[in-house]
Amino acid sequence: MHNTEHKRYFSQELLDWYEINKRDLPWRRHRDPYYIWVSEIMLQQTRVDTVIPYFHRFIERFPTIQSLADAPEDDVLKCWEGLGYYSRARNLQAAARQVTEQYDGVMPSGKDEVSGLKGIGPYTSGAIRSIAFNIPAAAVDGNVMRVLSRYFLIEEDIMKVKTRTKMEELVLTLVPDGRASDFTQALMELGALICTPKSPKCLVCPVMEHCSARLEGKEESLPIKTKAKPPRPEYRLTAIVEGTGVHEGKILIRKRPAAGLLAGMWELPHVIVPADGGSVPAAMPEETAMVGLRDALLEEGIPVQPIGHVMDAEHTFSHIQWNMGVYRCKWQDVPPAALQAAESAAAYETGEENFRWIHVQDMERYAFPNVFIRILKVYFSS
Repeated sequence: MHNTEHKRYFSQELLDWYEINKRDLPWRRHRDPYYIWVSEIMLQQTRVDTVIPYFHRFIERFPTIQSLADAPEDDVLKCWEGLGYYSRARNLQAAARQVTEQYDGVMPSGKDEVSGLKGIGPYTSGAIRSIAFNIPAAAVDGNVMRVLSRYFLIEEDIMKVKTRTKMEELVLTLVPDGRASDFTQALMELGALICTPKSPKCLVCPVMEHCSARLEGKEESLPIKTKAKPPRPEYRLTAIVEGTGVHEGKILIRKRPAAGLLAGMWELPHVIVPADGGSVPAAMPEETAMVGLRDALLEEGIPVQPIGHVMDAEHTFSHIQWNMGVYRCKWQDVPPAALQAAESAAAYETGEENFRWIHVQDMERYAFPNVFIRILKVYFSS
């Protein structure tokens, strides 16, 4: 067990260091729970430097919980475009609607109430309650677990629930009276700036003197963490469909389903290629890939004639890696009989339902995942 003096030293030195060294971050300039909530959701899986401009734009566009709740989902996704993990944005808006309906637009502070909001797990709940409301609450993320593992020499797998629970209990014994907000941020800050995953800056660490891992030479080997499975590869053929006639100069985009990966966002039509025998699109003859793309899109009611290869692209999600061959295609007018087994081509021609013909300037109106933004920038700049 860790003695009281060991803990008191850690907490006091950490707070003293934080007062002098804390970064000037936009969400730290206010104690508005909404700002802190938005920042914590954005900071999940994303670096601080990346988040700052997104945070400014988001708060400018949706300055209150009510304004976020009332906004069209497409506007929220567009404002989030480029940050990735788009379910965060949808959950944030769903939770804003919960707050407006259940709490008159005022962010609650109770543990059960905050945890009951869409997209808020134990870490985010602890961060909001401690930072915004100065309530002693454990906000244990990767940074915090790394610091605790090293300072208190916790040689247990941080991927296990029981280890996280143990650390949450430990944090609550470390919070000085009346300093929950500063302490939570100080702990995060130490992990972000000093107690880094590789090559920790031990010589300038405020709690170096009593860090158990450093004293035993284990600072580089902690925390213990089970390696996640690598994302499985998926191979996709992607079409940049160029319009004809009234749609000359435009390309076809489609909206993804309302649920699932990248829900509700816009994309270029693409089809998955079975990796039979380990074969991949990069190894396919170009003609084979184009015939496969043409036939697969025709089955979906998108009649095209592939013209040639534009580029290859890839995008890695937490569990899937898309490997994409991108092909320029021309829209084809075909007899209705050719589409009997597919959706009506009229929907694509008129831009009804979940398909649109767009010019390059129209990209600003639609939220695209990063990989399609990259593809379209290459295409429109060529």
